[in-house]
Amino acid sequence: MSKIAIVTDSNSGYTQSEADAAGIYLIPMPFYIDGKEYFEGVNLTREDFFEALNKDADVSTSQPSPGSIMNLWDKILESYDELLYFPMSSGLSGTCQTAAMLAQEYDGRVHVIDNQRISVPLKRSMHDAMKMIELGKDTKEILEYLERTKMDSSIYITVATLKHLKKGGRVTPAAAALGTLLKIKPVLQIHGKKLDSYAKARTMNQAKHIMIEALKKDIDEMFDGNSEEVHFDIAYTCTYEAALEMKALLEETFPNYDEIIMDPLSLSISCHVGEGALGIACTKKLDV
Repeated sequence: MSKIAIVTDSNSGYTQSEADAAGIYLIPMPFYIDGKEYFEGVNLTREDFFEALNKDADVSTSQPSPGSIMNLWDKILESYDELLYFPMSSGLSGTCQTAAMLAQEYDGRVHVIDNQRISVPLKRSMHDAMKMIELGKDTKEILEYLERTKMDSSIYITVATLKHLKKGGRVTPAAAALGTLLKIKPVLQIHGKKLDSYAKARTMNQAKHIMIEALKKDIDEMFDGNSEEVHFDIAYTCTYEAALEMKALLEETFPNYDEIIMDPLSLSISCHVGEGALGIACTKKLDV
């Protein structure tokens, strides 16, 4: 039986300590702040990142260098037969395409997983893969399962300010100005490769209820209304207390819930949504 490693980058929301505890290999994502390069979780803390973002520093995301990716893969493959690499969805980052190109140099030992997820749903995919490895499944079975279930997840997110979406080109300057004037809280959906506008709210509380209703609709349509078939998760750049309020609302709405992961959004996502963002997700439970 092949010895299989799980690898991801900090776009997944894993910190280095969390990845170490889970037995996952982690590549830190690079950032540029006012022209200087930083690496998430290495020499860039969340506090420093948001301080720079809130001071309107020139903050931009980047991809890991091909050399850093291949150096880690080479080291891992000294001890493992194969590895599964989980980058952010190819629809939201170029890292996936870069990794797929690099993987061609490894004679089928490196498998790049584009199951079109980010944040907590991406973590769920890795948890599923690790469980399947524990169950003795081979790479072919794991890859087939991840491909078959990649759309069995959705995530909704609302933001406190439109400033960063405007900067990243997700909304036009005119729409951002109007939204700011009217104090609109957009609700965005990520399902598959796309980040789409889903609804508009006037308050964060209204946005929370819109997201809850959206998840209920997805469960009805994707899982025949059976909430026991899914995980519920929360991702945030807002305060931990606001995320706890969202968790309480989820538990009230879906009483037959499993453990809820509550994760800070990765800095690469936070760069585009800003401080005060809040997201919720549902993801199909492993069924092998």
